[in-house]
Amino acid sequence: MEIRLEHLTKIFPGREKKNPKDVVAVSDFHFVIPDGKLVGLLGPSGCGKSTALNLISGLEVPTEGRIFFGEDDVTDLPPEHRGVGLVFQNYALYPHLSVRQNIRFPLENLKGEAKLTKEVMEEKVLEAAKVVQIEGLLDRKPSEMSGGQQQRVAIARALVKKPKVLLLDEPLSNLDARLRLQTREEIRRIQCETGITTVFVTHDQEEAMSISDSIVVMKEGRVQQVGAPQEVYDSPANLFVAKFLGNPQINVFEGEVVRERLRIGEDDVLAVNGAPDGRVFVGIRPEGFVWKEDGAFRCAKKSVEVMGRDSSILFGHTGAVTTQPRAIMDSEIASQKIGGEVRFDLRPKKVFLFHPETEERILFS
Repeated sequence: MEIRLEHLTKIFPGREKKNPKDVVAVSDFHFVIPDGKLVGLLGPSGCGKSTALNLISGLEVPTEGRIFFGEDDVTDLPPEHRGVGLVFQNYALYPHLSVRQNIRFPLENLKGEAKLTKEVMEEKVLEAAKVVQIEGLLDRKPSEMSGGQQQRVAIARALVKKPKVLLLDEPLSNLDARLRLQTREEIRRIQCETGITTVFVTHDQEEAMSISDSIVVMKEGRVQQVGAPQEVYDSPANLFVAKFLGNPQINVFEGEVVRERLRIGEDDVLAVNGAPDGRVFVGIRPEGFVWKEDGAFRCAKKSVEVMGRDSSILFGHTGAVTTQPRAIMDSEIASQKIGGEVRFDLRPKKVFLFHPETEERILFS
């Protein structure tokens, strides 16, 4: 099911007595979620991603704009008639019901022609449980299950009615690191097997990039960039996107372009053909540094963090905006006895220029 959002806006009235200013949670949201794809809504807390999900589900009514499922305008349709499956951050399972009863609950509320017999409901429950691989746990109570298993129950309950759209709101936040990894892989497997159009809300860029067909990066209710995860990482539209994606975070420096040459501090570090003269912010991915004894970019070495296969060289520079710049490289190189000064060459494809005021990307070749 294709989802089309047309100029979607949601404004909440201000609650503060002294300054009752309206809050624009979602502003002019306009993009298409293709049929059968998994799209990640990604951004920091308060950016409007959960509100956008609630608008799609029908739990919130838009102030402006329209929502289409395929060719059908569902903007004014109540949630129960939209054919959506919802999975919340806290799972929202009924503690006094068994897994079987929790999954079956949405089916028991069907009325009229849609009402099902007990036999058909049992078939559908078992089918949904098999998809998330918990068919052997149907008689347990939620309290007798791990967090990852409870999350699978919540997903099975959302899938049992065969929804047109699956909506996941921070579904992995309550899990530990190992369970998050396992469960996100399960979510991707389930989505691929069922082919249901899925919207996945998260603040964790690693989660979004690892399982999404495309990501929507948000800031203060506005879409900053939409694209395939690697595409957005390799070609950020602005400084916010560049800083939000990547772990460790991108290094940012103050620089200057002079006759198509990039200068950071006293060093002429890179040719930037086509870039206009002037002050710039320079973003350099940690993997964009190449250690070299006579490298163009001179920095003051602070320490080395060994991470197994790779290591981080932490360094200082007078032009650094980032609190602690770091370069990631092979541990064999990083472990060499590098003196107080460390020098790098830069990989051009890992270097980005941004306007110092608008913070929009400045392209160069």
